[in-house]
Formats: sequence, C-alpha cells, structure tokens
Amino acid sequence: MVAVSSGPPRVLGHPRGGAATLAFDDQQPPDPALIADCVHCGFCLPACPTYLLWGEEMDSPRGRILLMDLAARGQVGMEREVVQHWDACLGCMACVDACPSGVQYNRLIEQVRPQVERRFARGWRDRASRAALFALLPHPRRMRTVASAVAVTQALGVRKALRVRGLQRLVPKTLRRLDDMAPSLRFAELSTQAPRHLTPVGPRAMRVALVTGCVQDAFFAHVNRATGRVLAAHGCEVLVPPAQSCCGALELHSGRERPALQRMRNLIGQMEALDVDHVVVNTAGCGSAMKEYGALLADDPFWAARAASFAARVRDVTELIADLEVQLPFRLHALPARVAYHDACHLAHAQGVRIQPRSVLGRIPGLELVDLRESDVCCGSAGIYNLVAPQAADDLGNRKAAHVIASGAQLLAAGNGGCLLQIQAALRRAGHPLPVVHPVELLDASIRGLPVTQLLDGSRHR
Repeated sequence: MVAVSSGPPRVLGHPRGGAATLAFDDQQPPDPALIADCVHCGFCLPACPTYLLWGEEMDSPRGRILLMDLAARGQVGMEREVVQHWDACLGCMACVDACPSGVQYNRLIEQVRPQVERRFARGWRDRASRAALFALLPHPRRMRTVASAVAVTQALGVRKALRVRGLQRLVPKTLRRLDDMAPSLRFAELSTQAPRHLTPVGPRAMRVALVTGCVQDAFFAHVNRATGRVLAAHGCEVLVPPAQSCCGALELHSGRERPALQRMRNLIGQMEALDVDHVVVNTAGCGSAMKEYGALLADDPFWAARAASFAARVRDVTELIADLEVQLPFRLHALPARVAYHDACHLAHAQGVRIQPRSVLGRIPGLELVDLRESDVCCGSAGIYNLVAPQAADDLGNRKAAHVIASGAQLLAAGNGGCLLQIQAALRRAGHPLPVVHPVELLDASIRGLPVTQLLDGSRHR
C-alpha cells in the first residue's frame, strides 16, 4: 500500500467501480515511455513546492510518477490515498527545469488529471465547489459581474463585516475564499475597458491582437489598458477583439479536457481571422496554454494545423517588447522605486521567459530591481489551487510574502494575475500590504511620466 503523508490536503471520494478497477481508461492514459524516462534521481525534490512544504516522497514529482507507474500496472487503483498526491501537485513545472533527464512531468500530470476527473468520484462538497468555480471563472462576462459585485460590497463596507467571525458562517467557504483573494476594486474603473483598436505611435512595427482574459479582464482591466498603451508606444497596431473566448487554461490544468479543448478552438477561430503578426497575452497561465495549442490539438485533423499556426504567434507582452528593435518616439521617465520581481511559474518554467521581463524593467531610469529569494518557487496560486487547496496555497503564499518583505522592496511585480492576487492576499495576512503590479504597468507609468506615488497608492488605474 502507498504511504500516505499527513501534510497535504485530503481529498474526499472513492474510486468509480471499486478499488479493484483499473485506475486508467484507454483514453490517453499517462504515456509509459514518458513514465520510463524518470530514473528517480531526486534532482526534482528541492524544486518541488509541495516537497519543500511536507518532505513527503509521494508529494514529489518522482513519487507522483511512481504512483502513475503503479496505477498503470494495476498495482494501485484510483483510490483517495493515490489521488490526493496528484491533486496536491500545483503543476508549476519547476521539476521540468530541474530534471537532468528531460522528464516531461508536465505532460504526465496533464494526462493524469482527466483520468482522475473521469474515474474518481469526489465528495459532493468538492464537486459542488468545483462546479461553482467553473460556472464563473472561464466566463469573462460573469467574472465582470462578480468583480462589480465585489466592488459594491467593498464600497459599502460589507467586506469588512463579513470578516467578523460570527458572520463568516453565513457565507459559503468558496465565496469567502474568493473574497479573500479579490483585490481592492473601484466600481467606476470596471466600466472602462481596453480600447478595441489602438494605432501605433510613430511608424508601425507590427500588428497584434491582445487577449484580455477572464479573471484578467475582470480584476485587472487596468493591466489590459496599460498593455495596449505600451504596445502602441512601441509601434504596434493593437486589436482587442470584443467577446473573446476563454483560452481554456484553467479547465485544462484541472482535468476538464473536453470543455478546455472547445474553448481553445473557439479562441483560435476568433483570432485567426484578424490577420495579425502576433497574439499578445499578459497572463502567464493563459500564455503557456496557448503556446501548447499545437500539441494539445494535434490529434484533431481539422484543427491541428490551425492550432500549430496560432501557437507559433503567441507572445507574452514582455517577451514581445524585449524583442522590438524600434526607435522609440518617447523617452522613459524615472521611477525611483525598489521593485522585487517574482517569476510566475507558467512564465519562467513553462515558457522560459525569465530574462525579458527583467530586461524591460531594466530600461526604466531610477528603478532598482532587487533580488527575491526563491523567486521561481510557486506562490501557491496555480490556477484554482488556492481555491480548492487553501491551506497548502496559504503556506506557499506566506513563504513568498516573507521573502518579499525581507527584500525591502516597495513594490512587487509579477507577470500573472493569479500570482498578483495570491501574493497580495499573503502580504495582507502578514500585515504588510505592499502594492503589487504587472511589469507592463511600470513601463506604462514610465512612458506616461506618472509619479511613483501613484504606483504606491494605487491611483495608477485611472
């Protein structure tokens, strides 16, 4: 029997069909060849966030791969004690970078998760909370409605009231968690969306489409507006298509394969009609999934070539700006501030985009980029992880917040909305509510000549 750790969050459920049932069905089970690539050397251990937290072998990448092998051989079933270790994985892909054998753990865990969703019966509370999350998160209009509701509750003081211990019991845990993670919002700002078309400042370097996202469009619409301005300032004609589809990343990483693939097809169809040089994204989780569309839809004869063409044009905003070789028609104003940069997992590990954000920030006069210990260790956001595994997520968030505070930074920058929400919540818990920003906001402020005080007090959103 597999040893069960005491540290990670428990999963309530049971195997469909009983413990004797084979764990995996024949619909793209974990690839035996990929499983065999792991030689169990242990280089992944210090890179894995959950192993750092608990020190449990089965909560390391090589331990989870061993469970996949045992399950494929029929030696363990789709049991709670097995599923909990796969569920506890954040999917941060730090182990992929650390592995000297090139084990594609990212492929393996994404093959396992649809199997879990098909073959494992979660408890009713878990099913209900996940259903509620996916009824909201991949739907941009619904998320904007949620953001507006949050802004109203904050303006009326309801948010503070709900944090009174006696009243907390009246609100479902999932809603309380969403409120805990939500940033401070101003209702007036939520009605201001990114312009649908921005003309380049100076000669046109290229034509791009901007993906506005779901959570990003709801909680970080100001980042989308800043992204459009920065791209236009660098010579890009920017198209922002209305009514964009979700990219499918959240559902893909949660094992909801069928709806995720359909969302991918929808987004490809919307974007490919625009005749653009690049598709630009400012959220690392979305960007990493979009760059994988070619592989994810490779078995679909109608979409395979279109998905590959789409994926080849996807660029993170900092990646694109760092590569632009143009004579800029503006000067960058000084931003005298100490900024810590956090490497979002799906930017650094999944896309290999590490140097470019630092290079872009390094162009800003007066900005001091300070080192952040464990910069590329996951903050605990990881898609819906901080909503379904709050204790583990908080432990990682608290660890990250401690490093941010120790750095002496005045601002924290990260290229992923989920990271910004997660780290900001952890900083609030630590009693150190440091401002968090997207790197493109810093560049936008420098281009526009905004005083650094507007970054520090949040009035940059105007």
